[in-house]
Amino acid sequence: MKATPPNQSRAVALRYMGQGAPRVTAKADGTLVEAMRALAERHGIPLHRDPTLAALLSQVQLDAEIPPQLYTAVAIVLSAIYSAAEKNPTQGPEIDHGESLTSEPLKG
Repeated sequence: MKATPPNQSRAVALRYMGQGAPRVTAKADGTLVEAMRALAERHGIPLHRDPTLAALLSQVQLDAEIPPQLYTAVAIVLSAIYSAAEKNPTQGPEIDHGESLTSEPLKG
């Protein structure tokens, strides 16, 4: 796997369907991050910025379940996303799809 330089941004999309662990469904780094963010926003998929989590998730292969070591961190993110969607459904994710995106802010 290609390593992302520390000063470059990265984004990782997850999908959780209620069974098994969430899966990594897309990854981007560098100039593709903004396109991935725009696509997520256009489709109502919530964004969560966490550089450390994005770095760890970017090491997971596409379509693979996240490792058990990341369950708690990802559960906290998904819980916050679902909670926000319940409080304000017009701005929340499409819960049926269970998609979320975590990204690292652009540095430099």
